[in-house]
This record gives sequence, C-alpha cells and structure tokens, in this order.
Amino acid sequence: MWIPTDNEKYGVVIASFRGTVPHGLPLEVGDTVQILEKCDGWYRGFVLKSPSIKGIFPATYIHLKNANVKNKGQFETIIPTEDTVITEMTGTLREWGIMWKQLYVKNEGDLFHRLWHVMNELLDLRRQVLVGHLTHDRMKDVKRHITARLDWGNEQMGLDLVPRKEFSMVDPDEISVTELYKLMEHRHRKKDTPIPTSTHHLFLQMKSLMCANLGEELEVFFSIYDSRENHPVSERFFVKLNKNGLPKFPERMERQCTLFVDLGSSDLRKDIYIIVHIIRLGRMAAGEKKNTCNAQYRRPFGCAVLSIADLLQTERDTRDSKEDHMLKVYMCNTESEWYQIHENIIKKLNARYNLTSSNAGLSVALQLLHGDIDQIRREYPVLFTRGVAITRKLGFSDIIMPGDIRNDLYVTLERGEFEKGGKSVARNVDVTMYVLDSEGQILKDCISLGSGEIPVSEHHSFVLYHNNSPRWAEPLKLPIPVDKFRGAHIRLEFRHCSTKEKGEKKLFGFSFVPLMQEDGRTLPDGIHELLVHKCEENTSFHDPARYLKLQYCKGNLHGNSQPVKASKETFWISSFLCSTKLTQNGDLLDFLKWRAHPERICDILSKFKDIDGAEIVKFLQDTLDALFGILDENSQKYGLKVFDSLVHIINLLQDIKFQHFKPVMDTYIESHFAGALAYRDLIKVLKRYIDRSIEAERQEHIQDVLRAQEYIFKYIIHSRSLYTLATGGQNEEEFRSNIYELFQSVRYFLSIESQGSSIITQTQAVFLSSFPAVYSELLKLIDVREVANLVRDTLRSMPDVLHVEYSLEAVKLQCIAKTVESQLFTNPDSRCILLPVVLHHLHMHLQEQKDLTMCARILSTTFCLIKKDSSEITASEEVDMLVDSLLGVLLRTILEISNRSQPSGPTIRLQFQDVTGEFVACLLALLRQMTDKHYQQLLESFTSKDDLRDFLLQIFTVFKILIRPEMFPKDWTIMRLVTNNVIITTILYLSDALRKNFLHEGFDFKVWESYFYLAVIFINQPCLQLEMFSPSKRKKVLEKYGDMRVTMGCEIFSMWQNLGEHKLQFIPGLIGPFLEVTLVPQADLRNVMIPIFHDMMDWEQRRTGNFKQVEAKLIDKLDSLMSEGKGDETYRELFNSILLKKIERETWRESGISLVATVTRLMERLLDYRDCMKVAEVDGKKIGCTVSLLNFYKTEINKEEMYIRYIHKLYDLHLKAQNFTEAAYTLLLYDELLEWSERPLREFLHYPMQTEWQRKEILHLTIIQNFDKGKCWENGIILCRELADQYESFYDYRNLSKMRMMEASFYDKIMDQQRLEPEFFRVGFYGKKFPFFLRNKEFVCRGHDYERLEAFQQRMLNEFPHAIAMQHANQPEETIFQADAQYLQIYAVIPIPDNHEILQKEAIPDHIKSFYRVNNIWRFRYDRPFHKGIKDKENEFKSLWVERTTLTLVQSLPGISRWFEVDRREVVEMSPLENAIEVLENKNQQLRTLITQCQSRQMQNINPLTMCLNGVIDAAVNGGLARYQEAFFVKDYILNHPEDGEKISRLRELMFEQAHILEYGLAVHEKFVPQDMRPLHKKLVDQFFVMKSRLGIQDFPGYARVSPIHLTNGSPRTCRNPTLGAISPDGARLVNRRSPLSYPAFNRYSSSSLSSQASAEVSNITGQSESSDEVFQMQASPSTSSLSSTHSASPNVTSSAPSSARGSPLLSDKHKHSRENTCLSPRERPCSAIYPISVEPAQQTLTQQIGDSCMPRSDPNLSAPEKVMNPTPSSWSLDSGKEARNCVPDSAKLVSPPVPPRPPHTGSPAKTYRSFSPQAFETPPANPRSPHKSSVQSLTPSPTDYQSLGPVYNSPVLSGSSSSGISSLSRGSVTETTLTDGTITCTLIGSEELIKRENGTFACMPPRYNLSEHGTGTSRRRAPLPHSLSVPPSAEPPALPPKPHVLRVHRSEGENRMDEILVRPRSQPRKVSQL
Repeated sequence: MWIPTDNEKYGVVIASFRGTVPHGLPLEVGDTVQILEKCDGWYRGFVLKSPSIKGIFPATYIHLKNANVKNKGQFETIIPTEDTVITEMTGTLREWGIMWKQLYVKNEGDLFHRLWHVMNELLDLRRQVLVGHLTHDRMKDVKRHITARLDWGNEQMGLDLVPRKEFSMVDPDEISVTELYKLMEHRHRKKDTPIPTSTHHLFLQMKSLMCANLGEELEVFFSIYDSRENHPVSERFFVKLNKNGLPKFPERMERQCTLFVDLGSSDLRKDIYIIVHIIRLGRMAAGEKKNTCNAQYRRPFGCAVLSIADLLQTERDTRDSKEDHMLKVYMCNTESEWYQIHENIIKKLNARYNLTSSNAGLSVALQLLHGDIDQIRREYPVLFTRGVAITRKLGFSDIIMPGDIRNDLYVTLERGEFEKGGKSVARNVDVTMYVLDSEGQILKDCISLGSGEIPVSEHHSFVLYHNNSPRWAEPLKLPIPVDKFRGAHIRLEFRHCSTKEKGEKKLFGFSFVPLMQEDGRTLPDGIHELLVHKCEENTSFHDPARYLKLQYCKGNLHGNSQPVKASKETFWISSFLCSTKLTQNGDLLDFLKWRAHPERICDILSKFKDIDGAEIVKFLQDTLDALFGILDENSQKYGLKVFDSLVHIINLLQDIKFQHFKPVMDTYIESHFAGALAYRDLIKVLKRYIDRSIEAERQEHIQDVLRAQEYIFKYIIHSRSLYTLATGGQNEEEFRSNIYELFQSVRYFLSIESQGSSIITQTQAVFLSSFPAVYSELLKLIDVREVANLVRDTLRSMPDVLHVEYSLEAVKLQCIAKTVESQLFTNPDSRCILLPVVLHHLHMHLQEQKDLTMCARILSTTFCLIKKDSSEITASEEVDMLVDSLLGVLLRTILEISNRSQPSGPTIRLQFQDVTGEFVACLLALLRQMTDKHYQQLLESFTSKDDLRDFLLQIFTVFKILIRPEMFPKDWTIMRLVTNNVIITTILYLSDALRKNFLHEGFDFKVWESYFYLAVIFINQPCLQLEMFSPSKRKKVLEKYGDMRVTMGCEIFSMWQNLGEHKLQFIPGLIGPFLEVTLVPQADLRNVMIPIFHDMMDWEQRRTGNFKQVEAKLIDKLDSLMSEGKGDETYRELFNSILLKKIERETWRESGISLVATVTRLMERLLDYRDCMKVAEVDGKKIGCTVSLLNFYKTEINKEEMYIRYIHKLYDLHLKAQNFTEAAYTLLLYDELLEWSERPLREFLHYPMQTEWQRKEILHLTIIQNFDKGKCWENGIILCRELADQYESFYDYRNLSKMRMMEASFYDKIMDQQRLEPEFFRVGFYGKKFPFFLRNKEFVCRGHDYERLEAFQQRMLNEFPHAIAMQHANQPEETIFQADAQYLQIYAVIPIPDNHEILQKEAIPDHIKSFYRVNNIWRFRYDRPFHKGIKDKENEFKSLWVERTTLTLVQSLPGISRWFEVDRREVVEMSPLENAIEVLENKNQQLRTLITQCQSRQMQNINPLTMCLNGVIDAAVNGGLARYQEAFFVKDYILNHPEDGEKISRLRELMFEQAHILEYGLAVHEKFVPQDMRPLHKKLVDQFFVMKSRLGIQDFPGYARVSPIHLTNGSPRTCRNPTLGAISPDGARLVNRRSPLSYPAFNRYSSSSLSSQASAEVSNITGQSESSDEVFQMQASPSTSSLSSTHSASPNVTSSAPSSARGSPLLSDKHKHSRENTCLSPRERPCSAIYPISVEPAQQTLTQQIGDSCMPRSDPNLSAPEKVMNPTPSSWSLDSGKEARNCVPDSAKLVSPPVPPRPPHTGSPAKTYRSFSPQAFETPPANPRSPHKSSVQSLTPSPTDYQSLGPVYNSPVLSGSSSSGISSLSRGSVTETTLTDGTITCTLIGSEELIKRENGTFACMPPRYNLSEHGTGTSRRRAPLPHSLSVPPSAEPPALPPKPHVLRVHRSEGENRMDEILVRPRSQPRKVSQL
C-alpha cells in the first residue's frame, strides 16, 4: 500500500533506471527527485526538473538527503538543508552543463575550454566542502573561491547576478528591498570596478648577464631609486654571478628573485628607476696578467638603469603579466664618478660613461603586483613557497601597522679624504667594517649587503684605483638585535691595497662611531664626519676601550673630551634608523622618564606636541601611561595640559599613516587604562572647552578637542566603570548630572546661529561629524531610551532653516546618517524616539532636492532596519510615519531625478544612476511593507479628487520609469522581479480607487490612459518574458511569483469591461498597445486579451457604422510589431478563431469576418517575411516574400505609406543582390506615384524635406543609374528623355546637356557592349511547408548570367534545404499539394517575345533585337513528349506526340522581381506529323548556319560541321528519314488522315531540302576538310548516296540545283517578287542582292549527285587556291570537339524530368532515360518558326551575321502547315547567271564567288544596310560558357535571330554575337561591296586603308539626324510607358531618335569620287511597350 513519506522527501539518483515497469519513471545518475509516497522498497515521486511527470522507482537507486518541507501536502515544496553554497553550485553546474555543450556547437573554443576548467575546479572544491574536514578559515577560503568562480562563469555565460551575504544566496523576501539593492550593487561594483589598492609590490627575477669578456665573479645589486629626490627608495637586492654571468647558486631560486614590498602609489611614477650596480671580484685592473698579483679586490664593473615608466606601460597593456627586459650595462669614464654613474645615465650625460662592451646586457624579468602582502601570499603562493627574498622599503611604509617590528640601522659609506702617506701615487683604499658589542666582540652576521644573501660579520668595500678622495656611496644594513644596541659601535679600518706581486693590504688608519649615546638615544639620522685615527699594520684592536675614549666625530657628537692631534684625514658616513623599538628623540625620552625630573613636567608637556608622530605611536602605551600618571600626580595643576596632550595623541591616530594604531589604543583602554578618577577631570575640561567655544576667537584647538570626543568619551565611560567597580556605584547621580550638564552645553552650543562669521559654524560641523561615535559609549552606562532622548534633543537643537552654511547642512545630514547606522537606531525602542527627527530632516532636504545621495543612504538603512528588527506592531507604526512623511516627496524626487538631463561625465552619470537606484529601492521597500490598512489610510488621506488624481498620475509615471530596461543593469533579474511584484501588488490596490473615483460622473481620461499604458508596458517587459528563460530559471520564477503577465492581463480586461461607453475614447488609441500585449507568446494572456478587439469593433460599429479605424490601426501596428519578432503562427490561428467565434452572432458579421480575414492574411505574409529575413544573405525567397507583402499593401488594403516603405526594402534587397534591373523597376513604383509638381513633401525614410519635383528627379536619376548597371539601356533612354524634357521646360541647359550625353552614351553601349541572354526556369513549390506566398504555386524565374539549369536547381535547393526535387515535369497530384513537406519542380522554359514587329524588321541589328527577345516577356513555353495510342516498337515516330504548355505570368519579366507567379497556363498537343516537320525545319536551319559559318571563316575548325553532317547522314542511313516515310507516307496514314495532306507535302519538301543541303554541305566540307579527315569525308559521301537511295531520291527537282543555303524558311513553295531600282533617300541607287541562302521555287535543276558544278561553286565561294589544310588547322577545342548523334533527333522534344540533357545533379543515371524522359534546356529545345527561341550566348558568338532570309518567321498563332514565309533580302544575294567581277586590289587574295540566284525581293532595299562600330574591328570575345555544360555545344541558332542586310565582310575571321550586338573583324581586313543590278563586287580593304578610314579619312561616322526633325516646329511625341515604366501623362511624348547606321557607298567603274555616306532613313518611332 502506498503511504505518504514523512522524512524521505528528497534524494539524488545514484544509478540509472530505465523505467520499464508499469508507471516507471526513467532516471539518470545525478537527477534530484522529490519523493511523495513509498511502498515495499519503491518510491513514487518526480524528478525536480520535470515536476509534471510522476512515476515509481526503486528506493535502492536513491541516496536520501535532508530537506525542509514547505506547504506540506499536495502542493508541498522541498528545500535541501545542505549548505546553500553547495546547493547553488549544484544548480549552477547543471545549467552550465547545457550551455557548455552549446559553446562547442557554436565553435567558441576558448570559452569552452576555460569553462571546462572552471567546472572541474568547482567540482573539486565541492568535494572538499562535502567531506567536511576543513578548518573554519579554510572553509571560508574555499567558499570564497567557489563564489568567485560562480560569478565569473555567470558573467561569461550571460546569466544573472546572484546577491550573496557571507557566500550564501539571499532570499529577496527575507530582506528589505534596499538591502537587496545594496547587495546587488556591491556585487556589480566588485565585478565592474576593481578596488584600487594603495600598496604595490615589484617582483624581480635576475636571469643572466651577457658580456664578452667576463672571466670573474660578479656581485649585482638591484635597488629602486627616486631621481627627483636623489635617494634610494628601497633596500638593495644582492645576487652573486659566476664567471659565465649566470647566478652562482642556480639550485636556489630564492637567490635569484626578490619582491620589493610596500611601495606606495607615489612610488610608481615615471621618475622612479630600477638601478643596478655591478661589482667584479678580481685583480685591480681587468687586463692584468695572472702572475702579477693573486689578491682579489672588489672593483666597479658597470651600472644599468630601467625606468619604472616602461614597466607601468607594459602593466597597463597586459595586466599582471611578467615581462622580460634587457638592460644595457655602462661604465663610467673615470672611477672617481662611480658614486653618481646612475644619475649620469638617468640624466643622459653621455660624456661621462660608455658601454662596457658592444654586446653587454643584463636580462631580468619584472612584474607589478597589487594589494597587501597577505593578498599577494594568497594569489601567488608559488613565490613564497620557494622562499622569495623580501626587499623592504627604506623606512616605514605609508601605513604603519602595529604588528610591524623593525630594528634596522642603514649605514652608507659615503667618502673619505686621505693623505698620500709618503707614496708617489694615490692610495688604493679598502675599507673594512665591523660591528662590535660593548665588550669588543665582533657581532656575528650583523652586516647585510642586500636581501637575497645572508649577512656577514665583516665587510670590505670596493676599491677605487689610485684615489685619495674616494667616494663609494655604498649602502649597508645593520640588523642588530635591540638588546645589543647599547654599547655597540662600528669600527672602520682603512688599508692601502698594493698592486705589486704580493698584493698586500697595509693598515694605515681607522674610525669608529658608537650606535647609542649614554642617554639612550641612538645614532641620529644624517651624515657624520668621522675622524681617521692613524695606526700601524700591527695595531691591536682587542681592547676597544683604548680607542672608545677618543673623539670619533667632528661636530656636535663628542665622545671623550680628550684632545687629539689635528688630522687631515676624515671619513664620512650617513645613517638612517628604522626601528619600532629605538628612538633618537630626546624629548620623548624625557617625557617617558618624567618621574626623574618632576620639576620639569610642565616643560616636558609643553614640548610633547613637537615630538614626531611616528615616535609617539611606537611607544603609544608607555606614552599614555605617562600621561595618566602625571594626571594622577596632580590633576589640578596638570589636568588641562594632560587633556591637551591626550587630544594630540587621539588626533594623531586620525592620520591615515597611523590609523591602524587605533586598535592599540582600544586595547589600552580595555586592558591597561587604570585611571578610575580621570572621568571627572575629562568631563570638566571637555565642558569647559564647549562653553568657551561660543566666545573664543580662535577655534582651532576647540575643534581638535571636538574631533577627539569619541576617545575622550571612551576614557570617560571606562574610567567611570572602573570607579563603579571600585566603589560599588557611588556618586551615580553626580555622574548623570555631569553628563546632562555637558549635553545641555552641547545643545546650547549647537543652537547658536552664525551671525556673519563661519568660525562657530565650522566648530559645530566638527562636533556633529564626530558626535554619533559617542552613542555606543553612552549605552554602556545609560539606558537606551535616555540615550535616545539625549540624542533626539541634541539633533533637534539644530536650526531647521536651510539658509545657513551649506557645508553645515551636509554635516547635519551625515550626522543623521551615522545616527541611523549606529547601534542606537537598531533598537526598536530608541528608533521610535529618533525616527520623527530623522524623517523631519529628510523631508526638508528632499523638498529642496539637496544632498540626495545622503538622503538615499539614510532611507535605505532605515528600511533595512524596519524589515529586520521590528515587530509587526512596531513596523506598522513606523511604516505609517514613513508613508505620511515621505511617500509623496519620494515620488517627486524620483521624477525629478529621472527628468534631469544626464551630465556628460561618466562619473557624474554613475552617481545619478546610483542615487536613482537607491531611491527606487526605498520606494519599493516602502510599498512592499504597506498593508491593506496603510493603503486604505493613504487613499482616505486625500482631501479632494484632484489630489488623488495627481497622486495616481504621479505613481503611474514613476512605475513606468521603474520598468525601463535601463533602470537596472541587464543581469539584475532578481531586482527586476521584486520590482514588478511590488508594482503589480500596488496596482491591484490602486485600481479599486480608480474605479470608485474616476469611472462614472468623475471620469478622467488621462488617469485611465496612464493606467492602461502602464499595464501594457508592464506586460511587455523583457524580464517577464519567461519563454526566453532556461527551464530551471522559468520554474523558479513561476514558483515564487507566478506569471505576472497573466495577472496584469486579467486586470486590464476587468478594467476595460468596467469602462462602458467610455471605451470609445480609447478607440483606436489603445488598439496598438493591446495588440502588442496579445502578441506576447502566453496562451492564457492571449485568450484574455484578444476578445477586447471584438469589443472595440462592436463599439466602433455602434458609433460610426463601421470599424475602419480599428482595421487601419490593427494593420499599421501589426507590421511594426511583427517586424520586431513578435507574434507566431499560433497567434494567427488563435486570433482568427477567437474573433470569428465572437463575431458569429453579430449583425455586422460579414464585415467583421472580412476584417479578420484581411488581418489574418496580413499576418501570414508578415510571418513569412520575418522568417525569410532571418537569413543573412539575399535570396529569392526574401525578395519574393517582400514582393508579396508589397502587393498586398497596394492591392488589398491600399496602405500607401507601408507600400512605399516596402518598395524601398525591396530596392535595398535588390541592390545587395546586385539585381540592378529589378532594383530600377522597384524604385520606379515609387516614382510613378509622384508628379512633376512643386508640392512640398515631408521628410520620409532617407529623403529630406523637399518638393515633389525634386524627389522625382532624384528617383529618376537613381533609376537611370540602376538601368545602366543592369545593362537595360533602352529603359534608361526613356527616362532620360522624360527628365530632359523637364530640364528643357525649365531652361536648365546644364542638366539638359548632361542628360542628352547620358542618352547618347546609352546608345553607344547598346551598340558596343555585350549583353547575355538569360535563361528562364519554371519552378513549382508544392506542399504545406512552403511559406504562404509560395505554397502550391508555380513561378517563372529569370536566371543569372551564365546560369544553366543545373546551377539554378542547386541554388534553389540551397535556398530550400529541406525541399525534395521532383523528377518529372507532370502536374503533381493532390497528395503532393496537401503534403506536410516541400517539393520543388524545376525545368527550363523558352520565352515568347511579344515584339514581333521589331524582331521581324530586317534592318535592325541582332544585338538590338536580342534585348526584345528576353525583355518584357509575359509568356513562356515548354514541351513534353508522350506516346498516344499503341506504341510501334519498330517506328516510334508514328505515336510520338508533344504536349506544348504556354505559361502566362501576372507581370512581365524582368520586373520588380526575378520571378513572377504564373497567372494562366494553356496546353496544346502537337501531332507526330507536326512534330516531324518541326524537327526537320530545325535541323535544316542548323545545317545552313554551320555551312554559312564555314564559308565565312567564322569557325576555328571544321569539326562542328563534320559532326553535324555525320550525325544527320548517319541517322538517315540507319533509318532516320526513312522512319518518317514509313510513318507518314504510307497509304494507310494518308487515307486515315486526309486533313494532313498539306502537312505531308511539307514534310516531303523538307526531306528533299535536307538532302540538297547535305549535298551542298558535303561539297563545302570537301573543300575545307583537312587531309587526315579525308577518309571520314569519303565515308560521309558514300553514306549520303546510300541515304538518297533509301529515300528514293534519284535526282533533285530543278529548284534544288542552286545552293540550298539561301532558303528563307526551308520552303520552296513561296517566292518573293523583286523590287529593283530602289533608291535611298540620298539618291544613291541600291541594287538588290541575292544570297546563296535564297531558295527560288521556280528554278529547278536536274542534277542528282554531287556534280563538279557544285564543287566549282564551293571553290568559287571560298576563293581559295591553297589546300584546305592551309585554310583550316584542325585543332580540337572544348567547344567544337564533339557533337553527339542525338542532334539528329528532335531537339524540340522535352521530357518529364526537370533537368536538361546536359545533365542534372538530381538524376542518378541520365543516360538510362529514353527520349521521352530527357529534359532539355532552352538552348537544346526545338527551334521553330512557330515559337521563336533565343540563341545561347555561346552559340551566338560563333554565329556570323547572315541574311534574314535564312530565318523562318510566321505568325505564332498559325499551325505548322500554314506557315508561309516571304523570303527577305539576304546579304549573300547574287544573280545566278552572271559571274562576279573582281574589283579586288593587288594586295587582296579573296574574291567573292558566284552564288546561286535568288528570287526577286519585294521589300524596300533602303532598310538593308547596317552600320558597324569601331568595336566591329576588334577580336571577338571568348565564348561565354557555363561550367555546368558538357563539352558538346549545340550550334543550332534561334529561328528568331533575324539578321540585317549589310556589307559582306570576307575576312579570315569574322564573328559576331546576335545577342549582344557585338561583331568583330580580325586583322583589319574588310571587303567593300559594290552593288549593281544582279551582281555584287567585293573589294578587300587592306590594313592601311582600314587605318586610314578609322582615322577619319573616310566617312565611317555616325549619320546625322534627319534635318526635317527640328524643322517642323513641333515637339517630339513621347511614347507611353508600359505598366512597369509608366510615368504621369504629359504632352505628346517624343519618338525615339533613329539608330545611326553607316552605309558605305562604293565607287562604280569609271567613277573617281569620294565615298559618300548615305543616311539611313529614320524608322518609325518605337513604342515604349516594346521595351
């Protein structure tokens, strides 16, 4: 049976449990579980991280832990009783674990590894705490380390700041809000601004000395030197180096590094240096021979200097990083200046020193450390574990600690003056130093050369060579024990060091100096001039008493008064004492020994103030004993002076240098002070001074007394305590009386107002600043209430007015602050007495907005105490006082601070932020402690509604300020949650007052509006969006506070329902705010708030009969809010369902449903737009989504401003993607909305305030610029003209000129620059996973340059990575439409241009036509082959049908997007016969093109023609054409399909035509085929005869005897009537020419084979006498190396697969597909006269401009049999019966051959000339080629590639691109053609002639415009723009100017005139729609 558990409530899983049993709960090791019930070894409960899932689990898998249970029962919660630090660490590590893995995913490796190390460290520390074996101090250290690392990790991971008290997390409910704020601020400041330290330490490590010539041991001394004061700052650090320059003791690391300790901030400045002195141990001269002298001397070697500024800069750059430095070593030029070499180096006196050697250098490592020495020991334990040498500062540090014990005497050997002593040269003086005791014994180890080496007993100075006045300046430290000081002395022995072989040292004198005088004073600091006593070498010093009687020093220090001989030899030393036990001050010694001279007490006390403070604090206890001893001796006589001396000592301890000695005095008072009667004298003297302060002229001494009152009262109270203990409490009343009299004097003294003098005010300020320190002393003897009354009366005695000195006001407030923080205020009994006074002063200061920082501090402390120490009754009374006194002024203060302009300084700004935060915390603390009673009393206290209204507005405004994100730092989530909890509690109280007082007759719109806006801001706070929190954090917040958003939402709904008819005043104002609330992703909140919109619609309907305002506001706000990331699909569905359900019963149901539907559709598009914009790069999805949204705003809801905004968003996207043409079309939408008017426009987006004309001008220029970048110059020309008309109307000729030049440049670019024709692709998006604007729709997309089908497919799959590519082109089934997935169907389509009029004009160059073939396209087509009926396996052509689909778009391409949706699709079926006709037409056209290219030398080699011929002939031999015969020429088919008779005839003609073309092609091929391919050619010829025989062709009809290449459309049935003698406008006669591609139907020949006549024709055409190998070098190339035999099949047949025949990445095996399943790209699609097709750029560059007659054309609406084309003039047209006359110069070799005749031409020859630009003479560009294309390149031209008639250029290489309009001539050879009646004469122009013409000799110039153009007097008519380029209608638009075409008129025979330039007649103006 399951029973509830009592103690087994909480545990940790120690083994994983899968939960496979019924109702089992899966567990993982480490999970924490809460146990609810138990039964027979099983528990029932849940895992704490998933409390909603409950189940059973084995009890043995759980380790139970102690926990406290709250709310025992169904909703109980548990709190583990383990250490709070451990609990926090466990939870934090779990949270970090999840985030840590994400760091790895995000590739943040550095933080990943650092966090990993910290987590491991925390786990190790956790184990140490759980073991429980740590000492108390160690436990504190471990917890400190844990919390420091937790805070670091939380900061790095962006988690919340955790408030702690003594390492433990605090519960915000258990402490005051002000205390919580202090804790948060403390943690924040600790994190942001490290506390500056005043103590610093320098770590130095000696590494090596590098020098070329060492060979001797060295002594290196480091010290810190102050160059400003010219004295050392520290002791010296001493390192011994061996002969190699390395440390002598490398095994002892402490000998190599030191720590210069106790450096103050003043010691870290740029004039502080590290100086290094190096002494060598060796011979006297460095270069002496080894056998000269064996003696070792200390000799100067070198000096190095390093500025501390270098180290400080390094430390600023890389804090706490050890830095290596290389110091240069210098040597002085003369040894006599050695003592000041470091100064010379610092001053850079280069003449006095030089480098010891070129490569000498000292390597050291330096590091600055900060903090006290204990902190350094903790942070850098390694330094101290290895025993680093400590190098102390000379003298005491800036702060003297009582525990510091030092007894160091520093002696510096300065200089000497010695006689020669009978020597011819100066002496080499060596000084030997000893320290001896009173008995003459040498003190061992009392001479230290520096830290790092042990002290020695004797010291030898270094020797200066031949110098009788040596200067050493060598400092030494004498660490002599204190007990050895008395009687000790220093003896200095002077010896001359011989440089001879023996190296003797001869003694010639000595000096000495005692260390302590007879009166106990030590050797005074300063320089001492010692006498040098002469002596001999054998002088004995065993009995020092013999020489101690002698005089030792010149000056004031005298030993024995015995006379001595006058000596010229003297020696100087300097001394400095740093001791806490010894003194050099005689006055202090006299004071301490006052009993020895009682008659001098007055004099001794008078000199006491002159004693150095350091000397006094060293002997503080002895000094105090002496003072109170004198007081006990005679208090009447010495009382006042003793009091003054005591005040001097107390004030001395206020100095920062000695403040650490205050505990010493406290200890003295508690343990050593014994003056039981002293209190009487102290009270009396203190009262005397206070009484005198009113009249005294000099207040300085009185102020010193008042500053010392804290310790004076300590002495008074302790003295009275001693007296009470001694007497049993006698004279108690007297004592109290004295105290009250003293305070009465104080009150009178404080009540005096300053009358023009500030002296008394300063004294009052001094008293107030130290007065609060007295409270704790008075409480030791006086009752707390009495003390509180004394303090209250004292504080009340101060004047209330604020016109007195401001400094005094500040001091008053500081006094009150200290009072509040004192022990007296913590007691509730005393606090109720003091609180009114405190609040009174606070109220005054807050009213005046003065001392806000101090006021905030006082209030904060007050609220902390009320929360902590008050009982419920006492707290209620105190809160009453606080509310009455401070609530209103507190609100005003916060408003004032928040509205105050923030100063620019960061420090001041920080102060204002601090003050604001503290006042906010005080307000929150007050509101949180208010109960129902307090709120009721507060609301009843308002006497009028106006006062209540002002209060409500005020508090609502303050709450809005508190909710601001900048109010608290980002990671203060706990503080924000507490703030919100207080706010919502207060609002719930105040909403009742709002309903009662301001709803009906007293309705106040402003108060209600403020309320609603506050509620909305509250709900939308980022800190309340629980969805953004981690699961654990969300759970904690919900458990503690619940979801406060829902609570506030319910309150909004309740208040809204109470408004009644007043709701109309908030419509539409509150629609936006309420909509923002409903977008919060909280289901309950949405369910509460969405119905309000129905209510708004209802009330608006009642008022106006519609709800247009609601609709407009909803739409406006939805866009801005959803673009910020708010809202989701769930919200859209909920909004739709809730409102539709509410609207169902309304009378206005239909209009309401319409509104909801509109808003819902807008949400769909906005959500799609937002999702698309999350991707960084611009793709089609982004652009398509923006277009969808833009169109929605325009067409469905007509929101012009939003429409324009999205126009510019789309424009920016296009620019980013470099879609310049689309960008221009997009911006044109905005341009169309504007007119050429002077209407002023406001500032909008990035446009400034300007007129409509100016903005339209800017738009025009921008659009033109983008059309230029997109190579869409035809569109740019129209805008240029429109803008030029505007400039012309304003006579702005400057801009008009620029615009005309720009227009002209566009014409040049059209003619000169290459433009690629893009491919087009149809894309179907199927499935519900696509965005709304794509779902189940099909689009046609305009591809990028060079982009083929495979690349496009891959791009689409990259944009939709989850999409599945469909492998067929059939329409998808319904299941695909409804699938919960994404399906992409992609295949290429062919554009169907509408501009047939332009495309059919023969005179227009092809590169101009190419623009119209791919621009302004509405319709596209694609074909799908299929078999209808029974498929004949023998002959599949019988049943092979083609399904042709035509797609019509909603807008033409290009436009505002690269893709547009398909609006309509039309499907037609082509019969097998029609299909066969189209296949043959296309193949014949391909053959013509290749043969023409071969003849015109456009082909680099003959391979393409060879392969094409091979493919066609081979296929025919193997049954290709025969299959058509079998299928369509049989009797059964003809009988069954009588309607196809004409089509069968057409097919028969095409077959004959193909045979004739092949025959002609073989003849051409024979002429050019290289020798190695002759066998292949022979094979082709043989196969051709086989083909003819199989086709049953014995000989060709008569018409087939001519060259078949001139056929216009492959049909011989139609002819054109010639129109001869056509005259150009300039009078030149133009002769109709015939092309070899003409196909006259009436001429028939009887030739049936490849006759010699055909070969002769080919020979004549080529005009070559050389072998074919010389003409064509057959080199394989990637573009022409191969051509598959599939070209013989129908290239017009496409399959159901979405990839092209070139290969698709989506198909595994492309070669397995049959012809039905082969998906071809547009370049491989059928070339038909019915549906024109563009030519691939790669093909176009290979195709030379040939005559229009080779291009079939027809009405696209006609069927195949109806295609009857009129042949057009050809550039190759010649009369068949005449031979060409050669007019070739001698330099030319090529002669134009005779070609077969062509039918007469009916068109006007005036349009048959084409111009050529200079670019035509350039080398043709390389063929553009897609990387996805195979090496096989189709050469089938488009049947719409109409070529203009013009001169024939028979150059060796002549090529051009029909898409770009670029033609090029190689090597400057051009053939001039003279046209006569029926003949053509070709003249080859040499290179010189060409250059001459290019230079202007001949008129290769653009033609002039028709002169009649400007002579008519009428303006040009402006062409109308298409829908995408429409502009406001104006006057009749001008026509496009004629395109310049240069016509060459050639000389006739016998004529000797210059070439004449004929102007092409101006064509009819083009329609703008043709763009």
